[in-house]
Formats: sequence, C-alpha cells, structure tokens
Amino acid sequence: MKAHRSIALVFGLGILAVVTGGWSPFSTPSDTAQPTQQKVPPPSREVVQYSFAPIVRKAAPAVVNVYVRSRVQAFNSPFADDPWFRRFFGREFGEGFGQPSERVLSSLGSGVIISADGLVVTNTHVVKARGDTEIRIALSDKREFDAKVIALDEKTDIAVLKIENGDGRFPYLDYEDSDSLEVGDLVLAIGNPFGVGQTVTSGIVSALSRSEISTSDSQVFIQTDAAINPGNSGGALVDMSGRLVGINTMIFSKTGGSVGIGFAIPSNLVKVYAESAASGRKVERPWLGAKLEAVSRDVAEGLGLERVAGAVVTRISDKGPADLAGLEPGDVITRVDGIEVTDARSVYYRLTTKGVGQSVMLSVIRKGKPVDVKVALLAPPQAGKDDIKNLSGPHPLDGARVSNILPSLADEMNLDDTDGVVVLSIRNGSVAQSLGFRPGDQLMQIQGQSVDTVARLESTLSARQRLWQISVKRGGRLLQLQVPG
Repeated sequence: MKAHRSIALVFGLGILAVVTGGWSPFSTPSDTAQPTQQKVPPPSREVVQYSFAPIVRKAAPAVVNVYVRSRVQAFNSPFADDPWFRRFFGREFGEGFGQPSERVLSSLGSGVIISADGLVVTNTHVVKARGDTEIRIALSDKREFDAKVIALDEKTDIAVLKIENGDGRFPYLDYEDSDSLEVGDLVLAIGNPFGVGQTVTSGIVSALSRSEISTSDSQVFIQTDAAINPGNSGGALVDMSGRLVGINTMIFSKTGGSVGIGFAIPSNLVKVYAESAASGRKVERPWLGAKLEAVSRDVAEGLGLERVAGAVVTRISDKGPADLAGLEPGDVITRVDGIEVTDARSVYYRLTTKGVGQSVMLSVIRKGKPVDVKVALLAPPQAGKDDIKNLSGPHPLDGARVSNILPSLADEMNLDDTDGVVVLSIRNGSVAQSLGFRPGDQLMQIQGQSVDTVARLESTLSARQRLWQISVKRGGRLLQLQVPG
C-alpha cells in the first residue's frame, strides 16, 4: 500500500542517518567520495507492523451489501429475436410490442448501518427502481435480511433503508464531523466493488467542498484517491478513528474503473437526512430568499475582489429572510459561520446542514468592505389557494395545471430559478398535451408579456389571439413557440 511504502521510506532514511553518521539533507556536494549506502533490516518488529487492520475490524461489520431486484412488465414482439429485424430496427426492437412478459432487473451496491436497530444509509441510485422491488441486505458475517426504503432524495442521492426482522443489535458506525476533515487526511473506503465481496481501499482526502460536479444546489463532495469502483456506491468513507465521514457515491472515470478520483457525500449532510427519516419527517431546506450565483473572474474584477470565490447575491425576495436581515444585491458571501464558501452551492449546503429554525452568520463583502449579516433560517412558504390553477379555455395551455414558483416548489422540481410560472401536470388528451407541453416547463412570456404570476398568466390567456407566441424555459434552454389561435 502507498501509505506503508511512505512509512518504510521515512524509517529507512532514519536508519541511514544513523548508519552513515554524517548524512544531512543540508549537506553540500564535495570532492570527497561518499560512503556506500548500507541496506539494513528494520531495527524492531514494531517498525514494520503499521496496519489499518484495527480500524477495519471496527468499521467493516457495519458496511453491508445491498441487493436490489425489480420485476417490471415488458412487451416482446415475436420478431424480437429475428436478426433481420434487429439489423434494421436496433437491439431494442420489440420492446413495447407483442405479449407482456416479466423481466427481472438486478443491481448491487453498498450501504452503511448507522443505528443498532438497523437503519441503513446508501445512495438513491442504488435502490431506486421501477416496478415491484425487493431489497436484500447482506452483512459481513453472512447474515441476510430484507429491507425497505423509508426515505430517499434524488437531489442529494441519499436513501435511508430499514432492516426488517432484526434483533436490534446490529453493528453500526458513528458519525464524524465532516467539517473536521483536512486535505491530506488518511481515509479508508469500504464497499463491494464489482460484486467481488467486501473490499477495503486506502487513500487520502484529495479535496473538500467539490461542488462543480453536483446537480443539486445544496450538495458538495469530499474527493478522495481511495479506490472506488462500481458497487462501492453507498459504502463508507471512514477516518482513522473508524468513524463515518462520508458515503461514497461516484467516480470520475473514462473507463468505468477507478483512476483515483472518487467522491463521497459528507457525513454532515447524510446525518441530516438520516435523522429526519428516523423521525418520520421530510427534510426542509432553509429558505434564504435570495438568488445566488458563483463569483466569476469578471465579477471579481468588477467588484474589486481579491479572490475569484464566493457567492454573489443577484436578487432578493421581498420580505424574505435575506431581505429582513439586510442582505443586498451585489453582496458577495465569502463565509458561513466562519467557514469559507467557494460558490452558491457551498452556501446552500451550509444552510441545509444548519437546518430550519437556526440562524447563520454570513461574512459578506459589500462595496469592498467586510460586513457580517445574521440571517434566520426559515421554512419556505407553502402554496396558497391562488398559487395553483387548472387552466381551461380556447388557448394552447388548455389542460395544464400551473403554479407560481415558490421556493419549496423550485427545490422539489429542481428548477434553476423562480422566474415565470411552472407547469405541474398535463391532462391526458388535452390541447396542452397535443402541443407538447410538459411538467416542469417554465412559462416565461406570452405575446411578449412577462407571466411572473398565475394571475397574470390567466389574464393574458383570456384574450383571443390569431397566433400565440409563447416563451418556455425547459432544461435550461429557452424555447420560442408559435401556435395558431
């Protein structure tokens, strides 16, 4: 192992210094011939017995294999196996046609027991499947149990399972504060890569607060060079005290195998979701009431910032927590409770782990001067009776159910911003469905007029038009539609 080689080298140099007597890293070259280096055995047995084994013995029993089997209905054509049809129509030819049949889909991942009564955390992508799903948990001592999903969150990729029919005496891991990690700290990754069985790999913390690869606005990752491969997802990242610092979730690879760039969800975020699941409540992400964007180089130069880091406030919601605290557009948030933040996602992550009902101190650069702003973390406002409407009438959106974009809804539907009005659902057979509108579409403009509220949208749709011009934001792209009236 790399760690062992480094230790051996350090001790080897120490021995060499004793044997040669005059060696120093600050010696200068001379014409005098240097004595030949002597190879000597280690001076004691203890020197060569450094091992991670005690840590593994403590942590490994709480890391489990997660087996998922899903039964789904498929439709097979009698010509599905005909090579001529496959040649012209592709390998998927036959699916969706012919007689229904049952297919069994299997997947494998890892998980971590976090309580004696059998609460297990893993990744959502490990356990989420279509159709009827069976989940089986296999412990390192070869015992197996059925399990059920009690909570999952796609945005953070965290799922919480409960082992059924257990004895309430399962081995489990304690959490470590992931904020205590430093780059260079030794860590172990434990999981079941490629289904070969429980495997332990070692490495260091390569980086902290990696947010560039995240699709969630409240997620950051621990980066490690400990080998993580397919099947490791949901497994444990532990520190040198055998405590849980992260849940392994993904790798960066062009081949599908480990290249030394793996990512884990920090234990502080895992703990928030696991504790909420155990208590039977859903995690509420705090509402800041401000739109944040990462500080670009141009923004940093324009604001006279010394570093290209932080989150710039671009918009403040009226009477929201940020507004009431005195935050202003143009402010650059550099720290949350004294911890540096690199971008907007880092800020949202800190707020999420802090939790609703708490308060945070934001360190802000305002017009070149440092300012501290204390913000109360409130739950996002819920939809009222006038926020959601079912649309009907002689217009392109007949059959669409729409809503004002409240913070909680934007979070639930993974919307980038709260501009416009969002489509919640489409009635089958409706005009809106025939025109291709989809749930999640953000209606931005109609006939060149902004539709920032449901009330304004209804008013705009009430006037008959010979040609409807509609601007829709879908998946970050702005689409321009023209529909005859």
